Amino acid sequence: MASPSPTVLRRCRVAAVSLVTALALAGTLTDATGAAGLTRTVAAPAVALADSPVRVNQVGYLPDGPKRATVVSSSAQPLAWQLVDASGRTVASGATAPRGTDAASGDSTHLADFTSYKGVGKGFRLVVDGQSSPAFDIRAGLYSPLFSDSMSFFYQQRSGTPIEASLAGAAYARPAGHLGVAPNMGDTQVPCQAGVCDYSLDVRGGWYDAGDQGKYVVNGGISTWLLVNSYDRAARAGTAKALGDSTLRVPERGNRVPDVLDEARWELEFLLRMQVPGGRPYAGMAFHKIHDANWTGLPTRPELDAQPRELHRPSTAATLNLAATAAQCARVYAPFDRAFAARCLSAARRAWAAAKANPGVIAPDSDSTGGGAYGDGQLSDEFYWAAAELYATTGERTYRDAVTSSPWHTSPDAFTSFGFGWAETAALGRLTLATVPNRLPAPDVARLRASVVSAADGYLTTLSSQGYPATIPASAYVWGSNSQVANNALVMGVAHDLTRQRRYRDGAVEAMDYLLGRNALGTSYVTGYGTRYSHNQHHRFWAHQYDASLPNPPAGSLAGGPNSALQDPVAEERLPGCSPAACYVDDIGSYSTNEVAINWNAPLAWLAAFAAEHRHNS
Repeated sequence: MASPSPTVLRRCRVAAVSLVTALALAGTLTDATGAAGLTRTVAAPAVALADSPVRVNQVGYLPDGPKRATVVSSSAQPLAWQLVDASGRTVASGATAPRGTDAASGDSTHLADFTSYKGVGKGFRLVVDGQSSPAFDIRAGLYSPLFSDSMSFFYQQRSGTPIEASLAGAAYARPAGHLGVAPNMGDTQVPCQAGVCDYSLDVRGGWYDAGDQGKYVVNGGISTWLLVNSYDRAARAGTAKALGDSTLRVPERGNRVPDVLDEARWELEFLLRMQVPGGRPYAGMAFHKIHDANWTGLPTRPELDAQPRELHRPSTAATLNLAATAAQCARVYAPFDRAFAARCLSAARRAWAAAKANPGVIAPDSDSTGGGAYGDGQLSDEFYWAAAELYATTGERTYRDAVTSSPWHTSPDAFTSFGFGWAETAALGRLTLATVPNRLPAPDVARLRASVVSAADGYLTTLSSQGYPATIPASAYVWGSNSQVANNALVMGVAHDLTRQRRYRDGAVEAMDYLLGRNALGTSYVTGYGTRYSHNQHHRFWAHQYDASLPNPPAGSLAGGPNSALQDPVAEERLPGCSPAACYVDDIGSYSTNEVAINWNAPLAWLAAFAAEHRHNS
């Protein structure tokens, strides 16, 4: 693998934000849950809770899934373990396997494997050498609430619509943001930055990207693709009913359209609005982003943001994201709304033609005032992704030729150890061509599918060879590392779909262990899930640590995770000398380790849906 530095630089969102107090405040988290829209209150975890050397998935395990724990111990000899139920009765026992020093965390670890236990219940604990783990469940249906909550994140990130208490809970209800209602100055008629264009566009809607209130086409693209893909793969697997109408807390419930597609459409409509109109310079391309002229401080409620909003110059990367996601839209939405699907396909064709006519319009890394730059100077992967989606949807020779002539079509580097991301999208094209029926020659399709399985084998080896079940190597703890763990786990999920081999399903599910507490910090990175969980993520409205009248992030919000580069002042102050997998702090000021983002929650939702459908042996 090449040096991670260029990849790290491309992925990092440049952020200049106000510093905040490092005081950790415990709070109360209120969130809606369940398809009926009932509310529940989740108490914030006790920050002072004693850490346990017995690291488990703090939510639990599937009855027929892998059940493993990591034990931090310098002992060179196996240690006895006992699995005890809620009454304290030992229901299984065994001995750990010493694993030595874990490179990513620096911990000396053992592995405790209790997969053979098939009982179910709540309140289990694993006791190793007299030390007890946090409590966890073993039951089917474990991941259904997480899927619902991780999808509610997107509803609550919606711009241009009120967030309703009946759907999100009273603490999260708020007026619509950025509709041109004072003090907002957008997004119904947004002008360009000086020198970019001489007109304004209605670019309302979409999702706020992360902890800020900008909206970025390239990050919206991959996030939308992942949500739509989660439904598309479930439809092929025969499990789409669980993702159907009236399964999520969205306003569109009851419209005979799968709720996950309703949520993705909120962003798709915004992406379509970002296309440069006909008759204008760069017609058919997409504006790269829209956000405030200057950074807002923390906290800033969306409806109280008084900053001017600006459209930033079109880019080829944004245009290809639009082409790819709109082509996917045309294919997947056709059974539910043919008119919308046709509108998507028309936009995709125009975007592709505009990108071909303007192949090198690069968003500059210097454009980072008021919002992230999202610069990307390598666009051959975006061309491949867009061509793959257009070919899968239309079967037309023009797009097939663009696919087969791309170096990414045969490159062994489409899947990397770091994982795909908003700036590395060749894997998305590869996944589409390997799974969506198309007219490529059978040997070509077989090769593509084999490359997915080979990548999954690599991620499975990485996961199983480390002290903690991360799908990334020690060198890959970069900004948003948790999303890279999830993205690589997703590839294992696809490999399971292609082969029906259980080891890939188990690998994808075991990667969830890492996100939910079986990690170097013994902390679940998903708010509301586990005994100790992140609850001070960087966000301008979910900012309880900064303003006690505001909520913590809602249940189902994924923190960015360890980032060894320490790219914010809080991390620099509190994490010097940290091991890569421990470079994380649950503080609202640590935006480089503890922000939320749509492209991080999207693979979490994909994985939760995948895990929720695998309740029994495959």
